[in-house]
Amino acid sequence: MASTVMTTISNISNLYEDFIISRGDPRVQSWPLLKTPTNTVAIIVMYLLMVKLGPRLMRDRKPFDLRWTLVPFNAFLVCLSTYIFYECISCVILSGYTLLCMGVDYSNSPLALRMARVCWWFFISKFIEMFDSLIFILRKKNSQLSFLHVYHHTTTAAYCWIGANYLPGGNSYFCVVINSFVHMIMYSYYGLSAIGPHMQKYLWWKKYLTWLQLVQFIANVYVGVHAIFVSQCDFSRAYSILGGAYSVSLAILFSHFYRQAYHKPRARKHDAVNGKMENGKAELITEKEKQG
Repeated sequence: MASTVMTTISNISNLYEDFIISRGDPRVQSWPLLKTPTNTVAIIVMYLLMVKLGPRLMRDRKPFDLRWTLVPFNAFLVCLSTYIFYECISCVILSGYTLLCMGVDYSNSPLALRMARVCWWFFISKFIEMFDSLIFILRKKNSQLSFLHVYHHTTTAAYCWIGANYLPGGNSYFCVVINSFVHMIMYSYYGLSAIGPHMQKYLWWKKYLTWLQLVQFIANVYVGVHAIFVSQCDFSRAYSILGGAYSVSLAILFSHFYRQAYHKPRARKHDAVNGKMENGKAELITEKEKQG
């Protein structure tokens, strides 16, 4: 019995070594948080525990005023996203990448290593962005800890580990470029809104930011489908399928968020203007309320 258990453990260990460890890009195996998924999984588990237990620990405490923490935090993420975007675009242009189909350059050339570093920084940025959730918890903004929010943070970290460890370059560049561009704008919005309520009049473009996020996911799906079915692309078919499916899931969740955030409030306002109440009794509102 003991020998059977030991044999099973040995077989599992060999499979883990063959399919997880040995297939990683040898150039990046010594870089922090790569080579094995253990640390990434541990961070994701700690993040989920924080999201689960944090609101309970803050239940009887006053919310923290973190305005002047939020502003530099978001400014830092804008700078980091700008750096990643610039570096990736530079590598793409200098390396002569094609738009929709590019294999990974696994050589030790300066440009290939530069692209690998960009992918690593993109992966690391996903852990830094998890501090969003901690800030929500400390400010007691628990409604912001939605399924979409938590799903996005956890799965993106895992997805980017795969890219940084196995495919740091090639078609991976597209996700890095478009996501870092979106985050440049998104964290600019968050930083400006954190300054104070008087900034809201300048932030009328929030809805269009959600549109941009949806365009990002649709574009990622198109690139993945193109790499799989349209062209004979020298890029991982499995990763293209995974990326396309993952982007579809995010597009569905963000579409639902968009409807909840913009369409339903408009419908409720329309119902109120026409005197429709939840109890079924029509009640005309005053002209002043219509104008307000």
